[in-house]
Amino acid sequence: MAVFTTFGTAARLTGGRVLVWSALGRLPNAMAPIGALLLVTHNSGSVWRGSAATGLLAVGQAVGGPLVGRLADRHGQRTVGLVAAAVNTLALLALVLGSETGRPFAEQLAAAALIGLSVPLVGPLSRSRWVRLADGDPELTAATLSLDGTVDEVSFTAGPAVIGLLATLVDPAVGMLLGAALVAVCGTLFALHPTAAPGHPGHRRGAGRLLTTPYVLLLAGMALLGTCFGSVQVGVTATTGALGQPGAAGLIYGLMGGTSALAGIATVALPARWDLPLRLRVGTGLLVAVSLPLLAVGSVGGLTVAIGCLGLAVAPQMITMFGLVERTVPTARLGEAMAALVSSITLAQAAGTLLAGWLAERHGPTAPFWITCAAALGALALTAATATTRRYRRVPELAAS
Repeated sequence: MAVFTTFGTAARLTGGRVLVWSALGRLPNAMAPIGALLLVTHNSGSVWRGSAATGLLAVGQAVGGPLVGRLADRHGQRTVGLVAAAVNTLALLALVLGSETGRPFAEQLAAAALIGLSVPLVGPLSRSRWVRLADGDPELTAATLSLDGTVDEVSFTAGPAVIGLLATLVDPAVGMLLGAALVAVCGTLFALHPTAAPGHPGHRRGAGRLLTTPYVLLLAGMALLGTCFGSVQVGVTATTGALGQPGAAGLIYGLMGGTSALAGIATVALPARWDLPLRLRVGTGLLVAVSLPLLAVGSVGGLTVAIGCLGLAVAPQMITMFGLVERTVPTARLGEAMAALVSSITLAQAAGTLLAGWLAERHGPTAPFWITCAAALGALALTAATATTRRYRRVPELAAS
């Protein structure tokens, strides 16, 4: 009951409507990669072309995320959010139009790259927004980040499911058009909401160092988590296919998102004596423990249970690392820092996917899970050696505020 009371306080702080805009506004970010893959592959008949468009979109997300975050920190979330939503909507429409009408592939690739570069960053900017509204209250900050993490998990699961369903029942273009509509409406409403953080016009890149040792360690930790995601995605797809039930992959992904969301909610109930560095160390230990059974799966049922357990370690890890970012970077660069953390996981996920695919072809369908376990063990070694309260103390600039 205390968990729901805390969540209720966080929801009142941010406002119910902006939570809706935030939830719906970040869905297109989860829909676009798989949507681009399905759309371009469907219209061109080439999986390679679809993969190239998706890969360029992901690179655009990784590069554009920190850039949009930096601009939002300097010029305010409202202005930058409105521009990004408009550009992203047009880019999504351009990819659909280009693919449907058979425009040159180079034009389609340019549209895909622009989709990634112009993502409105509803997720990262909402986290920096909630942290600012919590005004240094540790319990309220934890509650808002957990609430936002739960929304992230739901969008992470629902986005691909929605576009996959529309592609199967109607046409891949319909899903991309829905994504464009959500960006145009919900991304704009999120940017216009009164809770939008103001900018820091006097802020310069050198004012308030971002790449401190604690923050770089968090980037590394998030990259290792992204490697787990990428390898698991390939491992589940390859294993269900080898077991003769390729259609089960989507349901298994959904289960992981569901258990992760529940774990994110439960994170709020952890006692205050469990500070964030301790949570990070325990969380990485849990990640290793739930990753190892993946090496022994031999049935769809066993894989389902193992992936469901893996989800229990995902949201707490992400929520904890986002909470530590709030402690270790200057307030004026919080949006940029949150966005860069997301870029870290995006790039690592892409790398993990590529390496896992190579292993699956040469060593069997469960070989990608070797990467999952190796990344989890790397994360445990990293946190065991570096995640201390002394290292992750609040920076003076934040303490003063």
